[in-house]
Amino acid sequence: MPRISGETLQQHREQLQRRVFEAFADLMAERSFDAITMAAIAERADVGRTAIYHHFPDKESVVVAFASHETEEYLHRLRDDLAEADDPATRLRLYVRHHLAEGERFHMGLGPQLYGVLGPDSRMAIRQHVVAVEDVLRGILEAGTTDGSFTIEDLEPTMSLIHACLSPRHLPAQTIESFVLRAVGAAGPG
Repeated sequence: MPRISGETLQQHREQLQRRVFEAFADLMAERSFDAITMAAIAERADVGRTAIYHHFPDKESVVVAFASHETEEYLHRLRDDLAEADDPATRLRLYVRHHLAEGERFHMGLGPQLYGVLGPDSRMAIRQHVVAVEDVLRGILEAGTTDGSFTIEDLEPTMSLIHACLSPRHLPAQTIESFVLRAVGAAGPG
């Protein structure tokens, strides 16, 4: 009889999922995705080698579930941060700050290098999570363009360029923030 942790089956599943995600994140920090096996994830998560397959059929499903979980957490914290501001310039400033502060944790290895080893369905599922984050930025930029806070000629390339600016970790956050705000015509104190 398998042992159940938690008071309910739902709690058991949530605890198991959390352990699997923590194990997966730890393993991704140590090695490449190709070098990670379901057995290694199960061992690190302290889950039986066969039990893990009851929840995740393969490691691609772990990646997709992990990305979904991380995106939901990221968006929840982002929306909490954005709730503090009404005007688009302040919201953009908060978006940039949040993205830079959380970027290392949120993007841990789930970038283009991982997409190359995932199947098309998994890539599409992960892309949907990226779109959810992009939608928040799109809403900020559209509101700022509508109320005259920003000068943006083409929204999609502007979004891509903003996200590209948020990638380098060797620049000070204030430098990146100032550059992004000047790029959309919203420079000023913040």
